[in-house]
Parts: sequence; C-alpha cells; structure tokens
Amino acid sequence: MARKDKIKTSKTADEIERERLEAKNVKLAKHIDSRPFAEISSSKVLRRSKKKKRINRSKAGDIALFLFLAIAGILSILPLIMIVNNAFKPLDEIFRFPPTIFVRNPTLNNFADLSVVLGTSLVPFSRYLFNTIYVTILGTFGHVVVASMCAYVLSRYKVPGGKVIFSLIVYALMFPSSVTATPNYIILTFLGLIDTHWSIVLPVIGGTMGLFLMKQFMDQIPMDFIESAKLDGAGEFRIYWSIVMPLVKPAWITLVILNFQSLWNTYGSTTIYREDLKMLSYAITQIASAGVARTGTLNAVSLVMIIVPIAVFIFSQSNVMETMAHSGMK
Repeated sequence: MARKDKIKTSKTADEIERERLEAKNVKLAKHIDSRPFAEISSSKVLRRSKKKKRINRSKAGDIALFLFLAIAGILSILPLIMIVNNAFKPLDEIFRFPPTIFVRNPTLNNFADLSVVLGTSLVPFSRYLFNTIYVTILGTFGHVVVASMCAYVLSRYKVPGGKVIFSLIVYALMFPSSVTATPNYIILTFLGLIDTHWSIVLPVIGGTMGLFLMKQFMDQIPMDFIESAKLDGAGEFRIYWSIVMPLVKPAWITLVILNFQSLWNTYGSTTIYREDLKMLSYAITQIASAGVARTGTLNAVSLVMIIVPIAVFIFSQSNVMETMAHSGMK
C-alpha cells in the first residue's frame, strides 16, 4: 500500500513539473515574434544597417570623403589634361615657367610640323602605324584564344599534373619582363624569329596572366551548364565558344584591354632592327631625339598615341571593373 502511495506521489510530482514547463513556455511565447522568418530577418538586417549608418555616417565625414575623392580624381586626370593642352601650345607656352596647365593661344602648328617630319622620313608614318596595329591585333587575339583554351582544359577537366601546372603559372607571374628578357631572346634566336613581328607577338601569346585570369573565372561556371550542353549533343569546341566564352566575357574583355595597351606602346627595339618593321613608339622616340625644337611635335604625337587606348578602355570600363571584383586583382 505504501508503495502504491509512493508511485502516486511521484506521478503527481511529474505532473507538477510538466505544468511548470508549460507555464514557462506560455510566458516565453508571448515574447516570440509571430511574423514569418524571412520578414523577421529582413527587419533585423534593416535595423542593424540603420544603426550602423547612424554610428558611422556624419556630415563632416561625408565632406572629408568627398574632398579626398575629388582631389584624387583631379590628380589622376591632370596628366591627361596636360597632354591634350600641350599638343595645342606654341613653343613659348611649352617652355614658360612656371608652366601653365591650360593653353592660352591654341595652335595647330605642332600637328603641321608632325606631318612635315613624317613626310621627310625614310619610312612613312603609315608603315609605323600599320606595324603597330598588326602586332597589336595579332598578339591580343592570339593571347585571348590560347589563354582561354588552356584555362578551359585546366578548369573543366582533371588533367594529370594540372595542379602542378597551375602552380607554375602562378609562380611565373612573380617574374617581371626584365627577368625573362634574356631567356626570351635566346629562344627567339633559336627559332629564327629575330627581326620579325613574331618576336613581339609570340611572347605575348604565351603570357601567363591571361591563363590565370581566365581559369579563375571558369572555375565559377557550374558544371550543370556543360553537362546539359553535352546531353544536347554539343561538342567541346561548341561548348567552349558558345557557352563558356560568353559567361567569362568580363575576363577576356579585360585581357583585350591590357594586351592592347601593352602592345600599342611597345618598342620592339631589342628584337627588331629593320626600320620598316619598327613600331609607332619607336618613331616617337626618334622625333624626341631631334632636340627641344621638336617638343611641340612630340606633344602632338603623344596625343595621337593615347587616343586609341583611352577609347578602348572607356568602351570596356564596366567589364574591367567586374573582372577586378570577381578575381581579386588590384
């Protein structure tokens, strides 16, 4: 009998504990937000963002940031402004001290002198221009195609030794062009490419920067796209050209700009000795070597040289910024 009373007492204690927990849960339920989870999360994020804005934003800070960015922007665009103005300055304004930024008496004599100099040279200006355009287009197109094809294989397939190959590519980025100039010259001499345009184009096509950049972008492409294309009967080249390349457009547009600017300003004087194969930058140095009398002509040529690269960059600026954001480049 005593044992039955003990069991009854214990059951009563369990019921008391259960009632206490239920009361506690009811009390906590009053403080629980009944809204959907997504709504609660968005409201919390908004509340936190407003709190951060109240803490970090101030009128004095906004003014200081605006002034800093304005000064940095002016300093960045100042050389371009001076190049444009110096091209139209007469000689007396060019050598005036202290120098002036804006032209006061604009003239076209510098461009007239440029036409006279180019007309009396042994090699016409059109030949220098053709050589530069030819090397720039061939090197840029070749680098983009070769780098993207190699990156596609390393990114989408398990190539034996692929990780080692990519590690070597990353290590190769550490060496500047001055370090690799001598090995490049030895290899080009062995191949018999010295004094040809291929001595400039071939090292650019084999550059590692484009391969690294393209692989970083292709690694982000889901395999579902490629597998779906294979199920539809698409071949490897069709997948590469019609699916992968449009998805990595910001990457190869950036490569086009970087290679275009590099090749457009190249001299090629270390591997090309024939006068009729030299680049436009070489013609500029020849004009500059004529002395201070050709300073105005040199300013006019400098303006002509920067127009094309700036135009290419302006039309592709958004793709470049997207590439830097995705790849972590600075």
